[in-house]
Amino acid sequence: MAIAKNKKPSTGKLALFEKLIATNPEIVLKGDADKYTSYHGNMYSILSADGVLAIRLPKDELEKFLKKYKTKLKEAYGIVQKEYAVVPDTLLENTSEAKKS
Repeated sequence: MAIAKNKKPSTGKLALFEKLIATNPEIVLKGDADKYTSYHGNMYSILSADGVLAIRLPKDELEKFLKKYKTKLKEAYGIVQKEYAVVPDTLLENTSEAKKS
């Protein structure tokens, strides 16, 4: 599935992501079509233009997250991104729970 070049995440998901990011003033939201956060040049969360939020986690935390939230690894352009877990919409909608995760 090809994504239009200028496509951006829905305003609803973007607003939820921005609300979550705002819980920590040290985090800066970056990007245009794909919104993301990074630390020392390493991306650790991304809200892709197709509206999928994913977070990068260490292997042991990744497995726990996948089980706890019954989710899967992120896929982009037909490739499984082995360090990124898809954040379920229900978790994104619950800012206080998402902040803890």
